[in-house]
Amino acid sequence: MLKGKKIIIGVTGSISAFKIPVLIRLLKKEEAIVKIVMTPAATAFVTPLTLFTLSENPVLVEPFNQDTGEWNSHVELGLWADLFIIAPASANTIAKMANGVADNFLLISYLSAKCPVFFAPAMDLSMYKHPTTQQNIKILQSYGNFLIHPAAGELASGLCG
Repeated sequence: MLKGKKIIIGVTGSISAFKIPVLIRLLKKEEAIVKIVMTPAATAFVTPLTLFTLSENPVLVEPFNQDTGEWNSHVELGLWADLFIIAPASANTIAKMANGVADNFLLISYLSAKCPVFFAPAMDLSMYKHPTTQQNIKILQSYGNFLIHPAAGELASGLCG
């Protein structure tokens, strides 16, 4: 079903980013082609090297490669993908997506995407239930994005939600 499908995974600054290597392995096992885009904040939770090793593709954090000086084209990336999954989607990134903020490579890639976009919110329950977050989620859905509902369980804070 996923063989040959081109999938972008957008990783944001959330403790839940530690789960992304498992997702990459599952997608690769199904023979999907996976490219990773990370926010700078995400790199504090999981390293680009880990995601590069698993995805077998360069991990994109900035619009240009500091080492080579090459431009990472968000437009080409947006045209390349069959599917864009933003997981974990922090409250910060959800708010920026809903309001068209384009201040990092993940967000400019999102705005350039021509494929279906799925987003998986990951935050404490109080943040998730906040009226602002709920409104931003509704806005994203009104744009045609697909919500991956969060599962209930123990949170990094020790709370359940």
